Amino acid sequence: MLIVMKPEASDAQVEEVLKIIRDLGFKPHPMPGATRTAIGITGNQGAIDPAHFEMLSGVAEAIRVSKPYKLVGRDLKQDDTVVRVGDVEIGGSEPAIIAGPCAVETYDQTMAIAEIVASCGVKLFRGGAFKPRTSPYAFQGLGEEGLKILAEARDRFGLSIVTEVLDTETADLVEEYADVMQVGARNMQNFSLLRRVGQARKPVMLKRGMSATLDELLLAAEYIMAEGNYNVILCERGVRTFADHTRNTLDLSIVPAVQNRSHLPIIVDPSHGTGKRHKVIPLARAAVAAGADGIMVEVHNHPEQALSDGPQALLPDMFKQLVAEVHAIHKVIAEAEARLG
Repeated sequence: MLIVMKPEASDAQVEEVLKIIRDLGFKPHPMPGATRTAIGITGNQGAIDPAHFEMLSGVAEAIRVSKPYKLVGRDLKQDDTVVRVGDVEIGGSEPAIIAGPCAVETYDQTMAIAEIVASCGVKLFRGGAFKPRTSPYAFQGLGEEGLKILAEARDRFGLSIVTEVLDTETADLVEEYADVMQVGARNMQNFSLLRRVGQARKPVMLKRGMSATLDELLLAAEYIMAEGNYNVILCERGVRTFADHTRNTLDLSIVPAVQNRSHLPIIVDPSHGTGKRHKVIPLARAAVAAGADGIMVEVHNHPEQALSDGPQALLPDMFKQLVAEVHAIHKVIAEAEARLG
């Protein structure tokens, strides 16, 4: 059920609708927009009688929602969601860039890469303290020590930290240190973890699973939003196909598909999407041209020594090139759209 308030509805009228929803034993999700407030309802096992709301003051209409998701869709919120992280807007007028090493390996390595990222004007720094690896014998991350290193990089270079939360057991720890909690592809349908980050007070970046459909991605985001956290960023990082010339197949078609169905911002990770550094910049350019709200890439000053995903990490000069080209492409597209009205 979706309750659409009249444009002139008062705060008191909105609060009355929220109270009635709670009194019925359901959970309201108010979403203020530029011209109206819409209220989604979750917690109901069956259909809700629209008569509960249609005659209330300030209510324009009560709409039954037929889609499997209620909160991520544009039926609830027509305006694009903008997630603010420090000084950066993800889903705003400029493409956001997130960059850093795959894993926090050492203090010196992290500080060196953070300095490179900050010197390019990028304010979102990624780095894994907990690493989900295919092999149990591969480097698993530094844990809390890695989080502390990331926190120092934030303080030293004025960065906001994006780092992965691996499980519910370490979620409190990651929430304490992170500015954005990342749910990785392998955990996209870890529903206990999705509920936990949905209760967090930090934005959540949700990566698409390796074989996930668009609806499965949106429903995973619905789990998070149903718990009350509406600051969700979607991320395309490639899906597994028959192709053997690339680590994954980067599905850029999901960018306009998400934007058609959902108000949530979507970014693209061409590092994991390709697995080869020479493919990262071309696919980053394509992602921005396709309308992505940002990109996330891996950067390393000595990728040949990296403990995780060295072959896909950009060298410092390549990263500087990427930043310049991403902004140039975005500027051309914005100017073209302005001319066309």
